[in-house]
Amino acid sequence: MPIEVTITADELKELLAEREAARALREEQEALRGALRLVTAERDLAEERLRAYRRELFGAKSEARGSDQLGLFNEAEALGANSTAALEDTSKTTIGTHKRKRRGHRKPLDPNLPREVVRHDLPEAERFCTNDGHALVEIGVEISEQLDVIPEQLRVIQHQRVKYACPCCDLGIKVTPAPVRIIPRGLLTESALAWIATGKYQFGMPLYRQAGLLRRFGGDISSNTIAASMVRVGLAIQPVINLMRDALLDAELVYCDETTFQVLKEKGRKPQTKSYLWSQMTDSGNPIRCFTYTPGRGAHLADKLFTGIRKGAVLMTDGYEPYNGLAERYQLVHLGCWVHARRYFIKAEDNVPKAARSPDLLATRFIKLIGKLFAVEARSAQWAVDRRQRLRQRYCRRVLDVIYKLMIEQSPGVVPNSPIGKALTYLRGQWPKLARYIENGNWPISNNICENSIRPFCVGRRSWLFADTVAGANASANIYSIVETCRAHRIDPYRYLTWLFQRLPLANTVDEYDALLPWRMPVDIP
Repeated sequence: MPIEVTITADELKELLAEREAARALREEQEALRGALRLVTAERDLAEERLRAYRRELFGAKSEARGSDQLGLFNEAEALGANSTAALEDTSKTTIGTHKRKRRGHRKPLDPNLPREVVRHDLPEAERFCTNDGHALVEIGVEISEQLDVIPEQLRVIQHQRVKYACPCCDLGIKVTPAPVRIIPRGLLTESALAWIATGKYQFGMPLYRQAGLLRRFGGDISSNTIAASMVRVGLAIQPVINLMRDALLDAELVYCDETTFQVLKEKGRKPQTKSYLWSQMTDSGNPIRCFTYTPGRGAHLADKLFTGIRKGAVLMTDGYEPYNGLAERYQLVHLGCWVHARRYFIKAEDNVPKAARSPDLLATRFIKLIGKLFAVEARSAQWAVDRRQRLRQRYCRRVLDVIYKLMIEQSPGVVPNSPIGKALTYLRGQWPKLARYIENGNWPISNNICENSIRPFCVGRRSWLFADTVAGANASANIYSIVETCRAHRIDPYRYLTWLFQRLPLANTVDEYDALLPWRMPVDIP
Protein backbone atom coordinates (compact mmCIF):
# COMPACT_ATOMS: atom_id res chain seq x y z
CA MET A 1 0.00 0.00 0.00
CA PRO A 2 1.61 3.29 -1.08
CA ILE A 3 2.75 5.66 1.60
CA GLU A 4 1.48 9.18 1.33
CA VAL A 5 3.81 11.92 2.50
CA THR A 6 2.44 15.36 2.99
CA ILE A 7 4.81 18.34 2.91
CA THR A 8 4.23 21.98 3.03
CA ALA A 9 5.10 24.48 0.34
CA ASP A 10 8.06 25.72 2.32
CA GLU A 11 9.43 22.19 2.70
CA LEU A 12 9.05 21.62 -1.06
CA LYS A 13 11.00 24.77 -1.77
CA GLU A 14 13.76 23.60 0.57
CA LEU A 15 13.96 20.20 -1.18
CA LEU A 16 14.13 21.83 -4.59
CA ALA A 17 16.81 24.19 -3.36
CA GLU A 18 18.83 21.26 -2.00
CA ARG A 19 18.50 19.45 -5.35
CA GLU A 20 19.71 22.51 -7.20
CA ALA A 21 22.60 22.87 -4.76
CA ALA A 22 23.57 19.22 -5.26
CA ARG A 23 23.41 19.66 -9.03
CA ALA A 24 25.55 22.79 -8.83
CA LEU A 25 28.00 20.92 -6.61
CA ARG A 26 28.24 18.07 -9.13
CA GLU A 27 28.80 20.55 -11.96
CA GLU A 28 31.49 22.28 -9.96
CA GLN A 29 33.15 18.94 -9.26
CA GLU A 30 33.11 18.06 -12.98
CA ALA A 31 34.58 21.46 -13.79
CA LEU A 32 37.31 20.93 -11.21
CA ARG A 33 38.04 17.45 -12.60
CA GLY A 34 38.32 18.93 -16.10
CA ALA A 35 40.61 21.67 -14.87
CA LEU A 36 42.69 19.07 -13.01
CA ARG A 37 43.01 16.97 -16.17
CA LEU A 38 44.07 20.06 -18.12
CA VAL A 39 46.62 21.09 -15.49
CA THR A 40 47.94 17.53 -15.32
CA ALA A 41 48.32 17.43 -19.11
CA GLU A 42 50.09 20.80 -19.09
CA ARG A 43 52.37 19.63 -16.27
CA ASP A 44 53.23 16.42 -18.14
CA LEU A 45 53.90 18.43 -21.29
CA ALA A 46 56.13 20.86 -19.38
CA GLU A 47 58.04 17.94 -17.83
CA GLU A 48 58.54 16.42 -21.29
CA ARG A 49 59.87 19.71 -22.59
CA LEU A 50 62.18 20.05 -19.60
CA ARG A 51 63.56 16.55 -20.17
CA ALA A 52 64.01 17.36 -23.84
CA TYR A 53 65.94 20.55 -23.06
CA ARG A 54 68.15 18.76 -20.54
CA ARG A 55 68.85 15.99 -23.01
CA GLU A 56 69.64 18.52 -25.72
CA LEU A 57 72.12 20.26 -23.44
CA PHE A 58 73.73 17.34 -21.64
CA GLY A 59 72.60 14.10 -23.28
CA ALA A 60 74.19 11.98 -25.98
CA LYS A 61 73.66 13.32 -29.49
CA SER A 62 73.68 9.90 -31.13
CA GLU A 63 70.39 8.49 -32.39
CA ALA A 64 71.60 4.90 -32.12
CA ARG A 65 69.37 2.62 -30.11
CA GLY A 66 72.16 0.45 -28.65
CA SER A 67 73.48 0.63 -25.08
CA ASP A 68 77.16 0.95 -26.02
CA GLN A 69 77.23 4.76 -25.83
CA LEU A 70 80.52 5.94 -24.31
CA GLY A 71 80.32 8.11 -21.25
CA LEU A 72 81.45 11.70 -21.36
CA PHE A 73 84.25 11.34 -18.79
CA ASN A 74 85.15 7.65 -18.97
CA GLU A 75 85.96 7.37 -22.68
CA ALA A 76 89.58 6.43 -22.05
CA GLU A 77 88.61 3.73 -19.55
CA ALA A 78 85.92 2.34 -21.85
CA LEU A 79 88.24 2.22 -24.84
CA GLY A 80 91.17 0.92 -22.84
CA ALA A 81 89.29 -1.95 -21.22
CA ASN A 82 89.65 -4.18 -24.27
CA SER A 83 92.79 -2.76 -25.88
CA THR A 84 96.51 -2.55 -25.30
CA ALA A 85 98.95 0.35 -25.46
CA ALA A 86 100.71 1.16 -28.71
CA LEU A 87 103.86 -0.90 -28.32
CA GLU A 88 106.69 -1.33 -30.77
CA ASP A 89 105.76 -3.45 -33.75
CA THR A 90 107.75 -6.68 -33.39
CA SER A 91 105.86 -8.27 -36.22
CA LYS A 92 108.37 -10.53 -37.95
CA THR A 93 111.80 -12.07 -37.69
CA THR A 94 113.81 -12.97 -40.78
CA ILE A 95 115.64 -16.27 -40.21
CA GLY A 96 117.22 -18.15 -43.05
CA THR A 97 114.45 -19.38 -45.32
CA HIS A 98 111.31 -18.44 -43.37
CA LYS A 99 109.60 -15.65 -41.43
CA ARG A 100 108.02 -16.02 -38.06
CA LYS A 101 104.34 -15.25 -37.79
CA ARG A 102 103.11 -11.83 -36.70
CA ARG A 103 102.40 -11.19 -33.07
CA GLY A 104 99.40 -8.98 -32.40
CA HIS A 105 96.89 -7.49 -34.81
CA ARG A 106 98.00 -3.87 -35.08
CA LYS A 107 97.77 -2.24 -38.49
CA PRO A 108 101.25 -1.99 -40.08
CA LEU A 109 102.74 1.38 -40.94
CA ASP A 110 102.39 2.66 -44.49
CA PRO A 111 105.07 0.98 -46.63
CA ASN A 112 105.32 4.11 -48.80
CA LEU A 113 106.66 6.20 -45.93
CA PRO A 114 110.43 6.79 -46.04
CA ARG A 115 112.43 4.52 -43.77
CA GLU A 116 115.52 5.40 -41.75
CA VAL A 117 117.27 2.23 -40.65
CA VAL A 118 118.89 2.26 -37.22
CA ARG A 119 121.02 -0.87 -36.79
CA HIS A 120 121.52 -2.18 -33.27
CA ASP A 121 124.40 -4.66 -33.00
CA LEU A 122 125.95 -6.68 -30.19
CA PRO A 123 129.35 -5.57 -28.91
CA GLU A 124 132.20 -7.67 -30.27
CA ALA A 125 132.87 -9.03 -26.79
CA GLU A 126 129.44 -10.63 -26.71
CA ARG A 127 129.54 -12.26 -30.16
CA PHE A 128 130.53 -15.74 -28.92
CA CYS A 129 128.61 -18.79 -27.83
CA THR A 130 128.28 -19.18 -24.08
CA ASN A 131 128.21 -22.98 -24.46
CA ASP A 132 131.34 -23.80 -26.52
CA GLY A 133 132.96 -20.41 -27.11
CA HIS A 134 132.65 -20.36 -30.93
CA ALA A 135 132.16 -17.03 -32.72
CA LEU A 136 128.52 -16.25 -33.53
CA VAL A 137 127.35 -15.89 -37.15
CA GLU A 138 124.70 -13.37 -38.20
CA ILE A 139 121.51 -15.17 -39.29
CA GLY A 140 119.08 -12.27 -39.64
CA VAL A 141 117.58 -9.26 -37.94
CA GLU A 142 114.67 -8.65 -35.62
CA ILE A 143 112.65 -5.81 -37.16
CA SER A 144 110.45 -3.37 -35.25
CA GLU A 145 109.13 -0.02 -36.48
CA GLN A 146 108.12 3.25 -34.85
CA LEU A 147 106.44 6.25 -36.39
CA ASP A 148 108.50 9.43 -36.14
CA VAL A 149 107.26 12.99 -36.73
CA ILE A 150 109.35 15.71 -38.32
CA PRO A 151 107.95 19.11 -37.23
CA GLU A 152 106.89 21.61 -39.87
CA GLN A 153 109.74 23.41 -41.51
CA LEU A 154 109.46 26.96 -42.81
CA ARG A 155 111.58 28.48 -45.52
CA VAL A 156 111.68 31.78 -47.37
CA ILE A 157 111.59 31.74 -51.16
CA GLN A 158 113.49 34.78 -52.37
CA HIS A 159 112.53 35.93 -55.86
CA GLN A 160 115.32 37.76 -57.64
CA ARG A 161 114.16 39.48 -60.81
CA VAL A 162 117.15 40.25 -62.93
CA LYS A 163 117.48 43.82 -64.21
CA TYR A 164 119.20 44.78 -67.45
CA ALA A 165 120.37 48.19 -68.58
CA CYS A 166 121.84 49.63 -71.73
CA PRO A 167 125.53 50.52 -71.19
CA CYS A 168 125.23 53.48 -73.58
CA CYS A 169 122.14 55.27 -72.19
CA ASP A 170 119.85 55.38 -69.21
CA LEU A 171 116.66 54.61 -71.15
CA GLY A 172 117.07 50.91 -71.87
CA ILE A 173 116.42 49.43 -68.42
CA LYS A 174 114.44 46.18 -68.36
CA VAL A 175 113.33 44.11 -65.37
CA THR A 176 112.20 40.49 -65.54
CA PRO A 177 108.40 40.43 -64.92
CA ALA A 178 107.21 39.04 -61.60
CA PRO A 179 105.57 35.62 -61.78
CA VAL A 180 101.78 35.62 -61.77
CA ARG A 181 100.38 34.80 -58.32
CA ILE A 182 96.92 34.17 -56.97
CA ILE A 183 97.51 37.07 -54.54
CA PRO A 184 99.66 39.72 -56.25
CA ARG A 185 102.56 40.72 -53.98
CA GLY A 186 101.26 38.20 -51.44
CA LEU A 187 103.40 37.23 -48.47
CA LEU A 188 102.45 33.52 -48.54
CA THR A 189 103.22 31.02 -51.29
CA GLU A 190 100.53 28.88 -52.90
CA SER A 191 101.68 25.90 -50.85
CA ALA A 192 101.47 27.90 -47.62
CA LEU A 193 97.98 29.15 -48.53
CA ALA A 194 96.86 25.58 -49.21
CA TRP A 195 98.33 24.42 -45.90
CA ILE A 196 96.44 27.11 -43.97
CA ALA A 197 93.20 26.49 -45.90
CA THR A 198 93.22 22.76 -45.19
CA GLY A 199 94.13 23.42 -41.56
CA LYS A 200 90.98 25.47 -41.05
CA TYR A 201 88.47 24.05 -43.51
CA GLN A 202 89.42 20.38 -43.35
CA PHE A 203 90.68 20.01 -39.78
CA GLY A 204 88.83 22.87 -38.05
CA MET A 205 91.88 24.75 -36.72
CA PRO A 206 91.18 28.48 -36.25
CA LEU A 207 93.51 30.92 -37.96
CA TYR A 208 94.84 32.42 -34.73
CA ARG A 209 96.03 28.96 -33.66
CA GLN A 210 97.71 28.45 -37.00
CA ALA A 211 99.42 31.83 -36.58
CA GLY A 212 100.71 30.64 -33.21
CA LEU A 213 101.92 27.40 -34.77
CA LEU A 214 103.80 29.34 -37.46
CA ARG A 215 105.43 31.55 -34.81
CA ARG A 216 106.65 28.41 -33.08
CA PHE A 217 108.75 27.63 -36.16
CA GLY A 218 109.86 31.18 -36.90
CA GLY A 219 107.06 32.50 -39.11
CA ASP A 220 105.91 35.63 -37.29
CA ILE A 221 102.76 36.46 -39.29
CA SER A 222 99.69 38.01 -37.70
CA SER A 223 96.35 36.21 -37.78
CA ASN A 224 94.82 39.26 -39.52
CA THR A 225 97.23 38.85 -42.43
CA ILE A 226 96.39 35.16 -42.67
CA ALA A 227 92.65 35.88 -42.51
CA ALA A 228 92.88 38.50 -45.26
CA SER A 229 94.80 36.00 -47.42
CA MET A 230 92.10 33.35 -46.94
CA VAL A 231 89.41 35.82 -47.96
CA ARG A 232 91.29 36.76 -51.13
CA VAL A 233 91.95 33.19 -52.26
CA GLY A 234 88.41 32.16 -51.34
CA LEU A 235 86.98 34.85 -53.60
CA ALA A 236 89.57 34.19 -56.32
CA ILE A 237 88.32 30.63 -56.85
CA GLN A 238 84.78 31.84 -57.61
CA PRO A 239 85.00 30.92 -61.35
CA VAL A 240 85.71 27.30 -60.42
CA ILE A 241 82.86 27.35 -57.90
CA ASN A 242 80.49 28.66 -60.59
CA LEU A 243 81.38 25.75 -62.90
CA MET A 244 80.89 23.29 -60.04
CA ARG A 245 77.45 24.76 -59.35
CA ASP A 246 76.48 24.52 -63.02
CA ALA A 247 77.41 20.83 -63.01
CA LEU A 248 75.51 20.34 -59.74
CA LEU A 249 72.29 21.91 -61.04
CA ASP A 250 72.49 19.71 -64.15
CA ALA A 251 72.56 16.51 -62.07
CA GLU A 252 69.64 14.10 -61.89
CA LEU A 253 69.58 14.05 -58.08
CA VAL A 254 70.31 16.99 -55.76
CA TYR A 255 70.42 16.97 -51.95
CA CYS A 256 70.01 20.14 -49.90
CA ASP A 257 70.31 21.14 -46.25
CA GLU A 258 71.14 24.27 -44.27
CA THR A 259 72.66 25.31 -40.94
CA THR A 260 73.20 28.52 -39.02
CA PHE A 261 76.22 30.74 -39.70
CA GLN A 262 76.91 33.83 -37.62
CA VAL A 263 78.42 36.82 -39.45
CA LEU A 264 79.32 39.84 -37.32
CA LYS A 265 79.51 42.68 -39.83
CA GLU A 266 76.45 42.43 -42.06
CA LYS A 267 75.07 45.70 -43.34
CA GLY A 268 71.85 46.68 -41.56
CA ARG A 269 71.89 43.63 -39.26
CA LYS A 270 72.91 43.03 -35.67
CA PRO A 271 75.87 40.73 -34.99
CA GLN A 272 73.58 38.32 -33.13
CA THR A 273 71.31 37.84 -36.16
CA LYS A 274 71.32 34.36 -37.65
CA SER A 275 72.65 33.82 -41.13
CA TYR A 276 72.76 30.49 -42.94
CA LEU A 277 75.08 28.23 -44.87
CA TRP A 278 73.35 26.03 -47.46
CA SER A 279 74.74 22.69 -48.56
CA GLN A 280 73.84 21.38 -52.01
CA MET A 281 75.37 18.17 -53.25
CA THR A 282 75.04 15.36 -55.73
CA ASP A 283 76.60 11.93 -56.17
CA SER A 284 75.16 11.25 -59.62
CA GLY A 285 78.06 11.52 -62.07
CA ASN A 286 80.89 13.52 -60.51
CA PRO A 287 80.35 13.99 -56.75
CA ILE A 288 79.99 17.71 -56.02
CA ARG A 289 79.56 19.60 -52.73
CA CYS A 290 78.56 23.28 -52.94
CA PHE A 291 78.16 25.58 -49.94
CA THR A 292 76.52 28.99 -50.15
CA TYR A 293 76.18 31.78 -47.59
CA THR A 294 72.90 33.72 -47.36
CA PRO A 295 71.79 36.31 -44.78
CA GLY A 296 68.61 34.29 -44.11
CA ARG A 297 66.73 31.26 -45.31
CA GLY A 298 63.57 32.75 -46.77
CA ALA A 299 61.98 31.45 -49.94
CA HIS A 300 63.41 34.26 -52.10
CA LEU A 301 66.96 33.45 -50.95
CA ALA A 302 66.52 29.72 -51.41
CA ASP A 303 65.12 30.33 -54.89
CA LYS A 304 68.42 31.82 -56.06
CA LEU A 305 70.23 28.62 -55.17
CA PHE A 306 68.15 26.57 -57.60
CA THR A 307 67.97 28.93 -60.55
CA GLY A 308 68.88 26.88 -63.62
CA ILE A 309 68.24 23.44 -62.10
CA ARG A 310 67.32 20.68 -64.50
CA LYS A 311 63.58 20.27 -65.03
CA GLY A 312 62.35 16.99 -63.56
CA ALA A 313 65.38 16.51 -61.32
CA VAL A 314 64.99 14.76 -57.97
CA LEU A 315 65.32 16.93 -54.85
CA MET A 316 65.97 15.35 -51.43
CA THR A 317 65.42 17.65 -48.42
CA ASP A 318 64.02 17.78 -44.93
CA GLY A 319 60.60 19.22 -44.11
CA TYR A 320 61.50 22.93 -44.36
CA GLU A 321 58.49 24.57 -46.04
CA PRO A 322 60.21 26.70 -48.78
CA TYR A 323 61.52 23.51 -50.38
CA ASN A 324 57.94 22.64 -51.32
CA GLY A 325 57.58 25.87 -53.28
CA LEU A 326 60.93 25.31 -55.00
CA ALA A 327 59.95 21.79 -56.06
CA GLU A 328 56.66 23.04 -57.46
CA ARG A 329 58.18 26.06 -59.21
CA TYR A 330 60.95 24.13 -60.94
CA GLN A 331 58.88 20.94 -61.47
CA LEU A 332 61.12 18.74 -59.34
CA VAL A 333 60.44 15.32 -57.86
CA HIS A 334 60.50 16.07 -54.15
CA LEU A 335 61.58 13.36 -51.70
CA GLY A 336 61.30 13.48 -47.92
CA CYS A 337 63.93 12.33 -45.44
CA TRP A 338 63.08 9.34 -43.25
CA VAL A 339 65.96 10.15 -40.88
CA HIS A 340 64.28 13.43 -39.97
CA ALA A 341 60.94 11.67 -39.46
CA ARG A 342 62.60 9.05 -37.27
CA ARG A 343 64.39 11.75 -35.27
CA TYR A 344 61.09 13.11 -33.94
CA PHE A 345 60.10 9.67 -32.64
CA ILE A 346 63.51 9.20 -31.05
CA LYS A 347 63.04 12.47 -29.17
CA ALA A 348 59.58 11.33 -28.09
CA GLU A 349 60.98 8.01 -26.85
CA ASP A 350 63.84 9.71 -25.02
CA ASN A 351 61.35 11.90 -23.13
CA VAL A 352 59.76 8.83 -21.57
CA PRO A 353 61.52 7.70 -18.37
CA LYS A 354 63.45 4.50 -18.91
CA ALA A 355 61.43 2.67 -16.29
CA ALA A 356 58.24 3.39 -18.24
CA ARG A 357 59.53 2.32 -21.64
CA SER A 358 58.32 -0.87 -23.25
CA PRO A 359 58.10 -2.39 -26.75
CA ASP A 360 54.45 -1.29 -26.82
CA LEU A 361 55.38 2.38 -26.46
CA LEU A 362 54.02 4.23 -29.50
CA ALA A 363 57.29 5.98 -30.35
CA THR A 364 59.17 2.69 -30.07
CA ARG A 365 56.74 0.98 -32.44
CA PHE A 366 57.30 3.65 -35.07
CA ILE A 367 61.09 3.48 -34.62
CA LYS A 368 61.07 -0.28 -35.16
CA LEU A 369 58.92 0.02 -38.29
CA ILE A 370 61.14 2.74 -39.76
CA GLY A 371 64.15 0.60 -38.88
CA LYS A 372 62.77 -2.11 -41.18
CA LEU A 373 62.87 0.35 -44.08
CA PHE A 374 66.53 1.15 -43.40
CA ALA A 375 67.34 -2.55 -43.02
CA VAL A 376 66.13 -3.06 -46.59
CA GLU A 377 68.40 -0.24 -47.79
CA ALA A 378 71.41 -1.68 -45.99
CA ARG A 379 70.77 -5.11 -47.44
CA SER A 380 70.31 -3.86 -51.00
CA ALA A 381 73.03 -1.18 -51.01
CA GLN A 382 75.20 -3.13 -53.48
CA TRP A 383 72.33 -4.48 -55.56
CA ALA A 384 71.38 -3.42 -59.07
CA VAL A 385 68.77 -0.67 -59.28
CA ASP A 386 66.03 -2.93 -60.71
CA ARG A 387 66.53 -5.56 -58.04
CA ARG A 388 66.41 -2.96 -55.27
CA GLN A 389 63.26 -1.50 -56.81
CA ARG A 390 61.52 -4.91 -56.76
CA LEU A 391 62.45 -5.41 -53.09
CA ARG A 392 61.08 -1.99 -52.18
CA GLN A 393 57.81 -2.65 -53.98
CA ARG A 394 57.42 -6.12 -52.48
CA TYR A 395 58.43 -5.44 -48.88
CA CYS A 396 58.73 -1.69 -48.15
CA ARG A 397 55.28 -0.94 -49.51
CA ARG A 398 53.72 -3.26 -46.91
CA VAL A 399 55.77 -1.65 -44.13
CA LEU A 400 54.67 1.79 -45.29
CA ASP A 401 51.04 0.66 -45.20
CA VAL A 402 51.47 -0.45 -41.58
CA ILE A 403 53.13 2.85 -40.64
CA TYR A 404 50.38 4.86 -42.35
CA LYS A 405 47.58 2.88 -40.67
CA LEU A 406 49.20 3.25 -37.24
CA MET A 407 49.65 6.99 -37.85
CA ILE A 408 45.98 7.49 -38.74
CA GLU A 409 44.77 5.42 -35.78
CA GLN A 410 46.93 7.13 -33.15
CA SER A 411 46.88 10.77 -34.29
CA PRO A 412 43.49 11.72 -32.71
CA GLY A 413 44.53 10.47 -29.26
CA VAL A 414 47.74 12.43 -28.69
CA VAL A 415 48.38 16.00 -27.55
CA PRO A 416 49.50 17.96 -30.65
CA ASN A 417 52.23 19.88 -28.78
CA SER A 418 53.70 16.83 -27.08
CA PRO A 419 56.84 15.20 -28.53
CA ILE A 420 54.87 12.25 -29.91
CA GLY A 421 52.24 14.66 -31.24
CA LYS A 422 54.89 16.66 -33.07
CA ALA A 423 56.33 13.44 -34.48
CA LEU A 424 52.97 12.34 -35.85
CA THR A 425 52.23 15.82 -37.21
CA TYR A 426 55.55 15.87 -39.07
CA LEU A 427 55.03 12.34 -40.39
CA ARG A 428 51.51 13.13 -41.58
CA GLY A 429 52.58 16.38 -43.27
CA GLN A 430 55.56 14.78 -45.04
CA TRP A 431 53.91 11.46 -45.93
CA PRO A 432 53.56 11.87 -49.74
CA LYS A 433 57.26 12.83 -50.03
CA LEU A 434 58.37 10.12 -47.59
CA ALA A 435 56.57 7.31 -49.41
CA ARG A 436 57.69 8.41 -52.89
CA TYR A 437 61.19 6.93 -52.74
CA ILE A 438 59.93 3.37 -53.41
CA GLU A 439 58.90 4.41 -56.94
CA ASN A 440 62.52 4.28 -58.14
CA GLY A 441 65.31 1.99 -56.98
CA ASN A 442 67.87 4.76 -57.45
CA TRP A 443 66.17 7.31 -55.20
CA PRO A 444 67.54 7.73 -51.65
CA ILE A 445 65.59 7.09 -48.48
CA SER A 446 67.18 9.90 -46.48
CA ASN A 447 69.20 13.10 -46.60
CA ASN A 448 71.94 11.61 -44.42
CA ILE A 449 74.66 12.02 -47.02
CA CYS A 450 74.03 15.78 -47.17
CA GLU A 451 74.06 16.07 -43.39
CA ASN A 452 77.40 14.26 -43.37
CA SER A 453 78.82 16.71 -45.93
CA ILE A 454 77.85 19.70 -43.79
CA ARG A 455 79.15 18.15 -40.56
CA PRO A 456 82.80 19.33 -41.02
CA PHE A 457 81.50 22.91 -41.12
CA CYS A 458 79.47 22.37 -37.94
CA VAL A 459 82.46 20.83 -36.16
CA GLY A 460 84.79 23.63 -37.28
CA ARG A 461 82.25 26.26 -36.24
CA ARG A 462 82.74 25.23 -32.61
CA SER A 463 86.35 26.38 -32.87
CA TRP A 464 86.24 29.55 -34.98
CA LEU A 465 82.65 30.47 -33.93
CA PHE A 466 81.79 33.08 -36.60
CA ALA A 467 82.82 34.95 -39.73
CA ASP A 468 83.80 38.59 -39.39
CA THR A 469 82.54 39.93 -42.73
CA VAL A 470 80.26 38.91 -45.58
CA ALA A 471 83.31 38.53 -47.85
CA GLY A 472 84.84 36.16 -45.32
CA ALA A 473 81.61 34.14 -45.16
CA ASN A 474 81.50 33.79 -48.96
CA ALA A 475 85.19 32.86 -49.07
CA SER A 476 84.69 30.22 -46.38
CA ALA A 477 81.74 28.74 -48.28
CA ASN A 478 83.85 28.54 -51.46
CA ILE A 479 86.82 26.84 -49.78
CA TYR A 480 84.54 24.41 -47.95
CA SER A 481 83.04 23.52 -51.35
CA ILE A 482 86.47 22.73 -52.75
CA VAL A 483 87.65 20.77 -49.71
CA GLU A 484 84.51 18.62 -49.42
CA THR A 485 84.38 17.97 -53.18
CA CYS A 486 88.00 16.80 -53.05
CA ARG A 487 87.20 14.49 -50.18
CA ALA A 488 84.24 13.08 -52.13
CA HIS A 489 86.66 12.26 -54.97
CA ARG A 490 89.27 10.94 -52.49
CA ILE A 491 91.70 13.66 -53.53
CA ASP A 492 94.04 15.21 -50.96
CA PRO A 493 92.65 18.76 -50.52
CA TYR A 494 96.11 20.19 -49.80
CA ARG A 495 97.55 18.73 -52.99
CA TYR A 496 94.64 19.99 -55.08
CA LEU A 497 94.57 23.47 -53.56
CA THR A 498 98.29 23.89 -54.16
CA TRP A 499 97.81 22.84 -57.78
CA LEU A 500 94.75 25.11 -58.17
CA PHE A 501 96.37 28.20 -56.63
CA GLN A 502 99.38 27.82 -58.91
CA ARG A 503 97.37 27.53 -62.13
CA LEU A 504 94.33 29.69 -61.43
CA PRO A 505 96.05 33.03 -62.23
CA LEU A 506 96.95 31.68 -65.69
CA ALA A 507 93.35 30.79 -66.63
CA ASN A 508 91.35 33.24 -68.76
CA THR A 509 88.72 31.26 -70.67
CA VAL A 510 85.88 28.98 -69.60
CA ASP A 511 87.72 25.93 -70.96
CA GLU A 512 90.81 26.83 -68.95
CA TYR A 513 88.76 27.20 -65.77
CA ASP A 514 86.94 23.95 -66.56
CA ALA A 515 90.30 22.15 -66.71
CA LEU A 516 90.90 23.20 -63.08
CA LEU A 517 87.88 21.35 -61.62
CA PRO A 518 88.83 18.85 -58.90
CA TRP A 519 87.98 15.74 -60.90
CA ARG A 520 90.19 16.96 -63.78
CA MET A 521 93.39 17.21 -61.76
CA PRO A 522 96.07 14.87 -63.18
CA VAL A 523 96.72 11.88 -60.97
CA ASP A 524 100.51 12.22 -61.29
CA ILE A 525 100.65 15.64 -59.60
CA PRO A 526 103.03 15.30 -56.62
